[in-house]
Amino acid sequence: MDLKDYRQEIDKIDDQLIDLFEKRMATAAAIAAYKKEHGLPVLDSGREREKMRDILAKMPPEMRNYTSVLYSSLFELSRSYQSRQMEQYTDLSHKIADAIAATPSLFPQSANVGVCGVEGAYAQIATEKLFKMPFVLYFNSFEGVFSAIENGLCQYGVVPIENSTAGSVKKIYDLMIHHNFSIVRSVRLKIDHNLLAKRGTKLEDIKEIFSHEQAISQCTEFLKSLGPDVKVTAMENTAAAAKMVAQSDRTDAAALCSRSCMELYNLSCLRYAVQDQGNNYTRFICISRNLEIYPGADRTSLMLATAHKPGALYRLLARFYALGINITKLESRPIPDRDFEFMFYFDLETSIYSEEFIQIICELSASTEDFTYLGSYSEVV
Repeated sequence: MDLKDYRQEIDKIDDQLIDLFEKRMATAAAIAAYKKEHGLPVLDSGREREKMRDILAKMPPEMRNYTSVLYSSLFELSRSYQSRQMEQYTDLSHKIADAIAATPSLFPQSANVGVCGVEGAYAQIATEKLFKMPFVLYFNSFEGVFSAIENGLCQYGVVPIENSTAGSVKKIYDLMIHHNFSIVRSVRLKIDHNLLAKRGTKLEDIKEIFSHEQAISQCTEFLKSLGPDVKVTAMENTAAAAKMVAQSDRTDAAALCSRSCMELYNLSCLRYAVQDQGNNYTRFICISRNLEIYPGADRTSLMLATAHKPGALYRLLARFYALGINITKLESRPIPDRDFEFMFYFDLETSIYSEEFIQIICELSASTEDFTYLGSYSEVV
């Protein structure tokens, strides 16, 4: 036999597999109808373990790992199909439906909004892109913003979550695990870092540069070009760095920050746009204490933990693939006080009005541990 003959043989086998898969899923649908009538859950872990043991016992040792992957996927697909047939809605799905009905048609034009830093911070600029007339309250830390939302001091908070050059803002992901909030919108902001100093200062006078650690990492090449004698010091915020330089007596210090800080703090610009990448964007999320889902929401964020077992994440991802849901971001963070266990953060691209959205939310909230729905929203570009 040549390659063509082998491929024809594979085609014949695939035709049989397609027919058998269709019959298997039809039987799964009949089982779903029975379970729905008798009030039984979709998942029967004991039955799946017993079934897997029987199947693997029939296979030669060298095929068992491959068989395990195949049938784990079949079990996931079968459960997903049964859930759709049974239309099993969870408390979360009802909560989401209530939020969609209760949320106003238009995003608010004005609100009390908490941000980290001082006037001139990038978060303030992002806030003004989201709201036409915001009243901005400044906090010393990201945690202060989250706490203000939880305690009702602000209606909304705006915090950075990722940068196109420096990656994720890990502090935000860690705070997400500990605080209760909902994401109601996101915005992408073009970031240009500028080197500002007191008027009359020259570039060759600079001995120390202050900025936020993310801004520093976004300007690595420029900072290297200044030589090893220039000290770089991280601060809690870029605008706070500019304000500190303006208020100090030093003429050898500078700040990496937004251009708006130049006028705000009466500074001069020694170098414009010194970031490594010209297309340098930061994505900010707008958070609220209440679940608000505005019309047109097509992005969903959630966090969950999987069982600490081989293949647990693979089986989870199979559900998204089966429903045709695009995962635009997947971030893992260690769970505090749990060795070698991780919380996974997902951004999903799917309309809140689609059947697939409701199904994946119901399946995940019912079948995963430590599941947190963070919100559904649209992004301002």
